[in-house]
Amino acid sequence: MAATQPQTPALKIPRGRTAEGRIDYLVLTFAELDAEVDAWCGRLISRGVRRGDRALVMVRQGLPLIASVFALFKLGAVPVVIDPGMSRETFLACVARSRPRVLIGIPMARIFSRIFRRAFSSVKNRVAASSALTHRLTKADARKRVPAYETATSGATELAAILFTSGSTGSPKGVCYEHGMFDAQVRSIRGTYDITPGEIDLPLLPIFALFNPALGMTTIVPEIDPRAPASVDPEKIVQAILQEKVTSSFGSPTLWKKIGDYCVANNLSLPSLRRVLCAGAPVPAELWDASRKFLTNGQLHSPYGATEALPATSISADEIETLVGPGACVGFPVSEVDVRIIEPADGRLPSMSDTQEVRRGGVGEIIVRGPVVTKVYDDNPAATTGAKISFTHDFDTGFWHRMGDCGYLDGDGRLWFCGRKVERVEARGGMLYPEPCEQVFRVHPRARRCALIGLGERGEQIPALVVETAIGGSDDGSVLARELHALGAKQAHTAPILIFFFREKFPVDVRHNAKIHRLALAKWAITADRFEIGTA
Repeated sequence: MAATQPQTPALKIPRGRTAEGRIDYLVLTFAELDAEVDAWCGRLISRGVRRGDRALVMVRQGLPLIASVFALFKLGAVPVVIDPGMSRETFLACVARSRPRVLIGIPMARIFSRIFRRAFSSVKNRVAASSALTHRLTKADARKRVPAYETATSGATELAAILFTSGSTGSPKGVCYEHGMFDAQVRSIRGTYDITPGEIDLPLLPIFALFNPALGMTTIVPEIDPRAPASVDPEKIVQAILQEKVTSSFGSPTLWKKIGDYCVANNLSLPSLRRVLCAGAPVPAELWDASRKFLTNGQLHSPYGATEALPATSISADEIETLVGPGACVGFPVSEVDVRIIEPADGRLPSMSDTQEVRRGGVGEIIVRGPVVTKVYDDNPAATTGAKISFTHDFDTGFWHRMGDCGYLDGDGRLWFCGRKVERVEARGGMLYPEPCEQVFRVHPRARRCALIGLGERGEQIPALVVETAIGGSDDGSVLARELHALGAKQAHTAPILIFFFREKFPVDVRHNAKIHRLALAKWAITADRFEIGTA
């Protein structure tokens, strides 16, 4: 991209406001970003970083993240990326497991690594990165000539990076990405969403900014705290979109619900946006509806996948408008990806001969295969064997990935998401799945978010519903519980839900602030006040 569009802006980093109130950006062209990457290469080489080294990246979003990671790619080193919002204990466990030889970090990160020496015992080199968002590695002008380093030749199956899962329903795991997988992801994203060089992207998840240089898109660094994305000020995001004529954006339903509500409340539209990719949790019906008001020249898309396999399927606002069914429709499989539904199993499934495919329309465990599907977890053979199913077909060998989700394929081949496998409720009367149940209750004006939980032991669980709302005492709670029960009684699968809990704020994942921790809510409910229909 630096060769084909050298003067096109590659990166815009906010550094304040002008006297007129516009966002003031530090701008780097693709040629300047390429030079910045080479400057990083020089710094890393001088500090002893070599091909194959694992480098833990603890830097700010924007220029430090993009330049340092692409410099590592160029040298043939392996970036390790862990969510900054994790608890300290979880973060340290991820560091210890990934065994980085290099730490690229802001001052606080380097101090942190000295304090917790045991977790960072594998680190031999610490490379400084500024704590400022607008920091340039080179103090001189960006056009100053720096040595151009030759890009390491990497094979398609060579380890490219280790990216940790969010750990929303378990311990975070390091996902091993090969260079061929990244190449397939870029190819898939470009083709699925018709992205062309010269577009302008505002990624609300920092790691997604790493795709933009390969796609030839300008990255607008958002004014957002990656450690607490739900605290974002929607006015600042809307200003950036309108000012910079942003054409594309990625963010969770929680963030885009907040931005969409702001647009609707202020009668604003975002005419430059061609697409918004919304992932991390099912997109609520009200966001699909609202998106048609503020995306006047584009539409909302919801890609489905996981850190281990992304994207797997995708659906747009136009497609979903006419679809009705239990669960959340996440669309057709993208090019080169195959999706199947098998009977749920809690143990290992070494090969496809150990699985049983579910009839079309039946709910089961979702598995996917394709060039974007990863093969192993780092230093975690038990997790790898538990999540991968090997196959051999027409002289081709590889792995299916068990998504950890349940769902079904409709008659046309679209995938419908029904919930995380570990969060399904195994009641005496049958199996209940979160999404098909929760969508029945979400139509209530006070039930913006709901969570199906199971009380008791599997096979004998009692289904219950937790609603994210404040109540004004026990009388208000009793009335609300009866109203919710009346909604549930209209559907056979929700009629058995007779117990309701109310909580002002749900525990959610740190990455998207969108995935509800239903298992944590089930533990909380053991001692929480309950409202039970049919009891005094």
